[in-house]
Amino acid sequence: MLTINVPLNTMLADLDETLRDLLKAELERHGFEGVDIEFDAPSREWSGQLSKPTVNLFLYDLREAESLRTSEWPRATSSNGRRVETRPPMMMECSYAVTAWTQAVEDEHRLLSQVLAILFAYPQIPEERLNGRLAGGAQAYPIKGRIGQGKGEKADFWSAVGGQYKVSLDYVVRLSVESGARVERGPEVRTQTIRTSLTDAPRTVLEMHRSTGRVSDKSGEPVPDVWVTLPDLGAWSSSNPQGTFRFDRLPPGLHRLLARTADGREADALLQVPGAGVDLVI
Repeated sequence: MLTINVPLNTMLADLDETLRDLLKAELERHGFEGVDIEFDAPSREWSGQLSKPTVNLFLYDLREAESLRTSEWPRATSSNGRRVETRPPMMMECSYAVTAWTQAVEDEHRLLSQVLAILFAYPQIPEERLNGRLAGGAQAYPIKGRIGQGKGEKADFWSAVGGQYKVSLDYVVRLSVESGARVERGPEVRTQTIRTSLTDAPRTVLEMHRSTGRVSDKSGEPVPDVWVTLPDLGAWSSSNPQGTFRFDRLPPGLHRLLARTADGREADALLQVPGAGVDLVI
């Protein structure tokens, strides 16, 4: 069953505050005190009202990072016999035009140089610097930024915002956007029992059981190609790309189960047959 619960998303405002705090702290550490950090369109009217040294980060482009797009639903969790698959996040690139504004050109160049050094020093924004809903592991991936990679001629940009041509740096930050969409499947069928009668002894019933399980790592991700054995029965299996394995034609009872990866990691458990199957964490 597909359900959609769109989460509250304030990532752009939170990113603005993160960059403001980061730049102000690092600029003050090097003697650039009293510098304002703004996010307005750098038009003539805006720049004519400035009274203090200012760094402006104008968000001029927002688009999906298509090279990171995936159509699969790989993230899955299991609970109470049900499997929940979550749609992967969309990766967005937020592009800022970074400019410095002072009375003297020399001071402007000094300020812009320092901003360049700060943003280059942080290819990944540290977790402790994040603000609002970006903090606390809310982002599926680390927040990365790259500075100085222009997207072409800037003359059209300045004409569009109504400003005078000025040197600027392109700063691109990558954020993830959760959809809130998930598919719930289940309850998952993990066991099967087949009863047969012998033709020469109608009253004798044979029971054959099928049991399945799953191998995952500590973060819940499936672990494929794991060697899984029932040593007391001489039975073996291996996990598929989804981490699941299966045993057929098992007798009832409690059986010892061992698993081993190619690099030597191991796990063990007891498999009850018939029963709910078993999950292993490597």
